[in-house]
Amino acid sequence: MIAQRNLGFVAAAATLLAAAPLSAIFERWTWLIQATIAVAVVAAVAALARLARVPLWGQALAMLAGLTVALTWLFPSGAELLGIVPTPSTFTHFGALLDSSLEDMRSYGVKVPDTDPLLFVTVLGVGGVAVLVDVLVVGLRRPALAGLPMLAIYSVPVAVYVDSVPAVPFVVGAAGYLWLLVTDNVDRVRRFGRRFTGDGRDVDVWEASPLAAAGRRLAVVGVALAVVLPLAVPGMTGGLLDTLGTGSGNGNGNGRPGQGGTGRIDLFAALSGQLNETRVTDLVKVTTNEKNPFYLRFGVADKLTPSGFREGTPTGRPVDDLPAPSARGVEQQTYRATVEVTKTLNMPLLPVYTEPVRTEDLNDRWAYDPSLQVIFSNRENSRDKRYTFEYVRSTYTPAALRRSQPLPADHAVRRLHPAPPEVSEVEELVATLVRGKDTEYDKVRAIYDHFSADNGFTYSLSTKGGTSGEEIVDFLTNKVGFCQQYAASMAWLVRAAGIPARVAFGFANGSNSGDGTYTLTNRNLHAWTEVYFNEVGWVPFDATPAYGVPGSTRSAWAPDTDAPEDESPAPGPSSAPGGADPSAGPAGPEGPEEDVDSGFSAAGETPTEQAPVWPWYAAGALLALLVLLALPALRRAALRRRRGGPVTASAATAAPAGAAGDAPTGGGRMVVLADVERARADAHAAWDELLDTLVDYRVRVDRTETPRATADRLSRESLAADAGAHPAVRLLGRAEERARYARDPLTGEQLLPALRTVREALAAQADRRTRLVAAMLPPSVLLRWRTAAAEASSRLVAAGGRARHRLLRWSPRRLLANRMAR
Repeated sequence: MIAQRNLGFVAAAATLLAAAPLSAIFERWTWLIQATIAVAVVAAVAALARLARVPLWGQALAMLAGLTVALTWLFPSGAELLGIVPTPSTFTHFGALLDSSLEDMRSYGVKVPDTDPLLFVTVLGVGGVAVLVDVLVVGLRRPALAGLPMLAIYSVPVAVYVDSVPAVPFVVGAAGYLWLLVTDNVDRVRRFGRRFTGDGRDVDVWEASPLAAAGRRLAVVGVALAVVLPLAVPGMTGGLLDTLGTGSGNGNGNGRPGQGGTGRIDLFAALSGQLNETRVTDLVKVTTNEKNPFYLRFGVADKLTPSGFREGTPTGRPVDDLPAPSARGVEQQTYRATVEVTKTLNMPLLPVYTEPVRTEDLNDRWAYDPSLQVIFSNRENSRDKRYTFEYVRSTYTPAALRRSQPLPADHAVRRLHPAPPEVSEVEELVATLVRGKDTEYDKVRAIYDHFSADNGFTYSLSTKGGTSGEEIVDFLTNKVGFCQQYAASMAWLVRAAGIPARVAFGFANGSNSGDGTYTLTNRNLHAWTEVYFNEVGWVPFDATPAYGVPGSTRSAWAPDTDAPEDESPAPGPSSAPGGADPSAGPAGPEGPEEDVDSGFSAAGETPTEQAPVWPWYAAGALLALLVLLALPALRRAALRRRRGGPVTASAATAAPAGAAGDAPTGGGRMVVLADVERARADAHAAWDELLDTLVDYRVRVDRTETPRATADRLSRESLAADAGAHPAVRLLGRAEERARYARDPLTGEQLLPALRTVREALAAQADRRTRLVAAMLPPSVLLRWRTAAAEASSRLVAAGGRARHRLLRWSPRRLLANRMAR
């Protein structure tokens, strides 16, 4: 009974460990605390039921009852008896939580907040798995089958997580399952009786079992392979925004650690990083029948904290159920667009024009948030997507916007977009700008007009730092920045004036092929401000200087503040700032061309292509390849030079030139020195050089032959056609033979000319291919490298075997047994 109780508690602990991957989808650890309480109640009830010798079916019912009590206490409806006894109202409340959980699953993206419906489903699932694991492990004694319900827990984050599930929670869950198997095995061995090895002897209780040790090693190797192998399998790249979602940037691509609100991407960090990229990358191709479209849009940052704007979590309805636009007093027209996303753009958001009313080619995994006006998914991404949609373009007029009344204090939009944290410098500036302005639009226009060249604002991707500690104040003081700073600052000021505002992200208009197709690159990524007007909706305002934005669009309600005063904007949107010609250059006097990023054109309609860098990479790769190919030849030349080193004074006087009667004469000479040890070394070096030369020219080398026998064989076979080389090869053989076996080595003979004569004779008899290989890729060097690699590998294997043997001999059980014996 004690063994069963211990096994039951291990089953409960293993269930909690198997639930570790759920940490990948929750923002906090509330789920773990509640799941631990529920599993502890289940385990305690199971132990009491087994203590009372209740049959298995009774144990299962008791555990389900305990789980129900735990859920009642954790998620009360307020109508329970004594706070823990469920009533019919309790189960009605549970049903409502289940229904709400389905809506939350569709609405929230990972990581999800701690909502009661999601926590209830999680605790219910983990508790149910705990009941099933206990029945399988303790009741049926089938612990291996318990891995199936544990795997069901792991499948939840795998199914909903946008990226790969982290490896650490998987290892924790696998360790729990292995612990369960080991505990069951130990319990079975104890029930069986004495341990037996099979060779006729008993095994001490502390002695390590070879079979158990093998099982532990296999378990560790299996878990390690399960973690490492997926890292080695080639997969899809992280994409544009996925790899950049680490924090907001400072204009130079240096971001603070992730502060994004959705748990997916940090739009500010992605924007700043891509605008500073030197390479132009195509991201989206959009075709529309609208002549002058506004910006293509994919994200919104509407949560305002002291550190700035952050992205909120989108919630909404299926994408096939889009709402109709509800703006009043504005001109609206419906258009159609088709978007093709490249492989580089990988995010859980889809670029669309504002106010889509119908979509095609999108499945039910995509949803639409009518408040944020974004299409999002918790289970798919934008990579390689192609879809078509219809959208409504609203054209606003200053007169219509001036008729908009202030929002009531209890309006839902005002509650969702409260005033920003109080900053004295900002409050003073806003009060000055909106003084005397009677309408909401006039207040917004006063703030919008403040970000102009006349007030000292300029565009630059290299922003200047401030000293106040508030980034908004730093930018308003330095007056230098790029789109995300202009958009966030205007939205902050507008909110400080009591008007809801937010930051939108998307693409400015890219290059137009002439048929309504725009190619949008990373240089077209852009941010702008959206302001909410009562009974009108969200209206875009782009405060960024037009000369710094490729494909900038201005409108009658938000004209180019830096355009000459005699040029008024057209009534509707235009693709060139201020209605000017796209090639006219900067639109404002304070827009020096050197402040524009190198990838932008002056008017910013198409990005400037950078000089291709692949030829430099190709040249570097070719140079590296040539160096690698030249290494064997260089090594061979170094060996030859070392073996035939400079003649020393003692060598020069050891014997007169031509002292070898049958040796060939030549210019420079390597003679065997009078010094015995040096003479032996030089003879060995000359013979080694001869053997390497034979290998280079593919002449058979027999290591079992004596030097004299080798020299005679070469004279008869390889050098038979060149009688002048016979004395040279015999001289080398005789010098090596004397160096090996005689007391006094051969001295006074010229070995270098002999080596040269033999080499020239072998080269003359070899074909062109053999000579080329001998010069460029000497086989002797390659053979020496292969032999060295094989010897190193053998030494490594031997060292590994010795280390493994030592590890196998070391056993904590044996050490413990020795201590107990003492």
